Amino acid sequence: MSDADLEEIRKGRLAQLQQQQQGGASGGGGGEDQRKQQEADARTSILSQVLSPEAADRLGRIRLVKESRATDVENRLIMLARSGQLRNKVTEEQLKELLGAMTENAEKGGGGGGGRVVITRRKDWDDDDDLLDL
Repeated sequence: MSDADLEEIRKGRLAQLQQQQQGGASGGGGGEDQRKQQEADARTSILSQVLSPEAADRLGRIRLVKESRATDVENRLIMLARSGQLRNKVTEEQLKELLGAMTENAEKGGGGGGGRVVITRRKDWDDDDDLLDL
């Protein structure tokens, strides 16, 4: 090999390394963003196939109020669709039933934080006694 051949190989390798470095700096997070976007598109596609327009609208309103609840419902619907348990589009009434069932399960299981808040008040508390100490 001559010096000219070695120099050409070095230049080619240097250009390759620079290209990888530029791609790594700008495309490293881009690959993850692209993957997340593809997953979101797949979810949207599945949901548009299994939800009636009214049910999709209700799910959108639920998302405005509590995003975690909407995500849970979406996950359940996607799971049902992938397992072949949904034969027709889910109506708004069926979505309400699913929400009710999920709420009952969360309350029975104690998970989800959707339960009651219980406030216990002190029965023997009297503010007037504190003023007598002065």
